Order: sequence, then structure tokens, then C-alpha cells
Amino acid sequence: MNLTKVSKRMAILSMLVLLIVITGCSSKMTVLDPKGPIAEQQRDLMLISLVLCCIVIIPVLILAAIIVWRYRKGNERKVAYTPEWEHSTKLEAIWWGIPIIIILALGVITVQTTHTLEPSRPLQSEQKPLTIQVTSLNWKWLFQYPEQGIATVNELKIPQGVPIKFEITADSPMNSFWIPQLGGQIYAMSGMAMTLYLQADVEGTYWGSGANFTGTHFADMFFDVHATSKEEFDNWVEQIQRSSPALTLQGYKELAKPSVETTQSFSSFPEDLFKMTVTKYAASHDHELSWKEEK
Repeated sequence: MNLTKVSKRMAILSMLVLLIVITGCSSKMTVLDPKGPIAEQQRDLMLISLVLCCIVIIPVLILAAIIVWRYRKGNERKVAYTPEWEHSTKLEAIWWGIPIIIILALGVITVQTTHTLEPSRPLQSEQKPLTIQVTSLNWKWLFQYPEQGIATVNELKIPQGVPIKFEITADSPMNSFWIPQLGGQIYAMSGMAMTLYLQADVEGTYWGSGANFTGTHFADMFFDVHATSKEEFDNWVEQIQRSSPALTLQGYKELAKPSVETTQSFSSFPEDLFKMTVTKYAASHDHELSWKEEK
């Protein structure tokens, strides 16, 4: 097999791979199946970026195959041999002008969308946002509902159509909080409280996960997100308040130890627990957890 045939087949293979990527061959590509306003805008940005990039990539791949075939070595080659040719203003304008225009368009669209999708920017809605405090632990997620006074481990339930204000931190190594069908990931970091607004427009169960390597069982840091009706959400809260145990400071300290946990629920949790977690590494708060426990 000569070099010409190899080059031709490589060009065809590249085209096939690109077509597979463009068509999204897998039904499991959840980032392309959004169920909320943030995820929808992020998907649109990805598709627009892909289309703009393909305007450059596809012609280049096609021309690469044509050039290999047109200027192949052999007696059957019929293209004129012009070794003195060195410049074409028309061609230069095409292969420099089009990419520059595309890059400028892509830059403007990306900047505008990035500003619109600022994670801490509240969503426009007639519904009052629901605050959920998220703490990354090794290797589990703790969700606190300060307005409802309940907490859960590795299970998140939210009312459909209601903006959710996530306040996110970590009591252990830095992680990343991610619900692909509702929006992009945001880091959970010790000593910081990050804010992320998301919303589920469709009832259903969505996959959530930690998207940052944090050790042996980081792959077990996933959780289910149940988007339900407001009535079902209220019934769920009432059931936890009625039948689940309380989370004490000592219980939290045990929960914070590295372990893989199944879902749990708590009817209450210590006051300002999230704030204490955020500030526990600050010098002025070194003994705050132990002080409150003794009190």
C-alpha cells in the first residue's frame, strides 16, 4: 500500500470520526439533553461553537483529501506543474479572512453567554428560590435545607420549576459539584462558599456527581436528583421531619470521616453548621466546632 492510498484512507477516516461526533451517536450524552434553562443555554453554546468550528474544519479535511488525490505522483496526474507559483491574494484572503471572522463571532458569542450564565446570577422567575447548602465530604455529599431544617446524604430532591440556590463548600479535598442535565459543574472548596443557581423544568430523576478526583472512592460520589411537584416535595420534607433522626455535631464529625455512604436523611442539623464548615480552617474559628458542641 503506497503513501497516496494511506493518506486518502486517513482523510476518509477523519471525516467519518467527525461526522460521528457531530451527530452525537450516543443517547447517553446527558449534556446534550438539558432539563433546565442553564443547561439549555450551555448546550446551545456548545452546538454553536461546534458549527462555527466545522465551517473551518470540514473544508480543510475535504481539501486535504482533494490535494492528496489531485497532486498524487504518477503518470495519470493531469494537473499543471507550476513551480514558480508563490502567491494568490484571493486565496490568502479566503484562508485567513474566514477563520478570523469565525473566531471573532465565536468570541463575541462566548463572552455574552458566559456573562449571562454567571453561576451566582439569580434566575428570572416568579417563584422564590429554594436554598440548598451542599458540602463535599470524603466520599459523599451532604445536602442541608436551611429553610426546611432537614438534611440528606447522597440524595437531592427539588421542586420542579423552582430556582435552586446552591451554596457549595467542602469539608475535605476540593471537589466539583455537577448535575449535567441542569447545568455545568462548579468547584467545592474548603474555606469558600460558592453559589450556583440551577432549575429543573421537567420532573424526573437526574444524575449528579463529583467531577474532581479526590482519592480512592471518588467514583462513588454520585447522587440522584429528584425533580418533583411542589406538593410531593413538601410531603417528602414532612416525612423526613417526622421520622428521621437529628444530625448532631458529633454525628457530623463521624459523617465527615472518609467513608462510602448510602442515602441518609436527618430531621434537623446544628445551627450554622454550613457556616462553621466554611470557616473551620480560619484562624479565628479553630475551636468553633468543639466550642459549640460543649455548649
